[in-house]
Amino acid sequence: MPEPPRTDEGWYVLHDFRRVNWAAWRAAPEEKRQRALEEGIDYLTEHADHDGEGWTAVFSVLGHKADFMVLHLRPTTRELDTLERGFQQTTLADYATQSSSYVSVTEASGYSESARDYFEDGDIEDEGLKRYIESRIYPDLPDADHVCFYPMDKRRDPEYNWYDLPFDERADLMAGHGDIGRGYAGKVSQIISGSLGLDDYEWGVTLFADDPTDIKDLLYEMRFDPSSSKYADFGEFYFGRRFPASDLPALLAGEEIPTETGDDGDEGVEDGLREDVEALGVDIDAPEDAHAVLVRSDADADDVEEAVDGLRGNFEHYDSHLGTTVESTDEGTVVVSVWETGSAADTASGFLADLPGVTSTETGPLGGGASATTRTEQAAEEDDIRGELANLDIYAGKPHGEDVYAIVLYSEADGETLTEEVDDLSDGFDRYDTHVRTSVYEGQATDRYAVVSIWETSSAADTAAGFLADLPGIVARAGEESGFGTMGMFYTVKPEHREEFVDKFQTVGGLLDDMEGHDETDLMVNLADENDMFIASQWRAREDAMEFFRSDAFRNTVQWGRDILTDRPRHVFLA
Repeated sequence: MPEPPRTDEGWYVLHDFRRVNWAAWRAAPEEKRQRALEEGIDYLTEHADHDGEGWTAVFSVLGHKADFMVLHLRPTTRELDTLERGFQQTTLADYATQSSSYVSVTEASGYSESARDYFEDGDIEDEGLKRYIESRIYPDLPDADHVCFYPMDKRRDPEYNWYDLPFDERADLMAGHGDIGRGYAGKVSQIISGSLGLDDYEWGVTLFADDPTDIKDLLYEMRFDPSSSKYADFGEFYFGRRFPASDLPALLAGEEIPTETGDDGDEGVEDGLREDVEALGVDIDAPEDAHAVLVRSDADADDVEEAVDGLRGNFEHYDSHLGTTVESTDEGTVVVSVWETGSAADTASGFLADLPGVTSTETGPLGGGASATTRTEQAAEEDDIRGELANLDIYAGKPHGEDVYAIVLYSEADGETLTEEVDDLSDGFDRYDTHVRTSVYEGQATDRYAVVSIWETSSAADTAAGFLADLPGIVARAGEESGFGTMGMFYTVKPEHREEFVDKFQTVGGLLDDMEGHDETDLMVNLADENDMFIASQWRAREDAMEFFRSDAFRNTVQWGRDILTDRPRHVFLA
């Protein structure tokens, strides 16, 4: 008899699909509709977080199959049973009947060689593998706008019977299938749940992505893989959009959800910032796909110009900077800073927001149909992410002008132990196309080490953070009480100039020690490459750090560094 793979199970899953009786809802008395909304919001809010032991989320569903889906994950079937019947006790259930449902349990299987080691050895030493398995059976709710759910079977046709194949042949097919999925890491997240004996099909697949075409592209590519083309059958597909419980009234009123943003997660004018900028009487010569920061200030134009002049020395170090101008208009002083990429403009807005007298800051494309977003919205979202990571003593941010994301953790473990652990994790990270690199750095002025992990997408970096947080000896970053940890400034130095660079850092370090608001700055050196270094700097407040970045000393150091570096530096972290 062919050998079945070992499996490990985690949380039970209920996909609860609801169809609204719109005629009854419209005809209902206002008092009862209000009660239904209040009870529905209370139900969804109360069950959203289950103290790390499962979660609940709600999604609108496009098409005729349902109007919304409530997705529950819980450790026991008893809890799912109670949740399902609990919804039936709400007044909302009078108008939202169950059109379909699916019951399953999160599952990890032993088809891969590393997974077989997990099942065979039980208590394994490979913490990276262990955490990977646990992420499959105890998954977090992915931070993505869209969801796709479908059930599936493996075929038992006379010609293509999955269950007659030898184990090794099935394992090879699953490995190829997995390789396709890993190519979408950071774009598409998945929850695989088994349903043999629990529902009509053998598995349920739930996919999450910000861009729905990423889901389409992934499934399209997988259709050509033999494990699907020869051996898979699929049930009905459900597609929807996530929204917060507080937006339930908007859903039932036929209004746009989520209410605070548009369909693409952005808010603002459809044609970008060019029209706003030109309406102020400012002419800009830049391509439509460029991005801009528009800053309004009530300070005198000369004062703003002086402050901006201090920033230009930094901005002009980046190839993506197209120009920054200051104009006096009828509405006051405005600053327009134009960049090739949205990520570069977003980072520049953090500096420009500290200019004198700033009353508003907008960041977005100049044209081309994308939407503009305010700095306040972006900062709030980033603060939420950073706040979550801060609870794990992780400091995360996005590089200047580069479309990659990075995480830094500090550790007081010895370098050898830390390197061994990081190497194991990095081997696993390398399976993903979104992984740039993960390295260990040693402090020169402190006894700490730093682990730096760089990724192409924020979701991939966020996922990696959960694994990295379990490394030994992790501690909070220096000056934990400070309000502004500046940036890790990464440098790859030409070998013949390494000593000169270190001497220069010591000179700058002396200058920093005398500056108001400076807490600590350390030169961290890559244990695997002594020419790869980064400077971790800590300040009590943003303005204290800005004083240094605007200084002649900083500009001179940047200019000097062009001649001794193998590439331009990465100014990565900004808090």
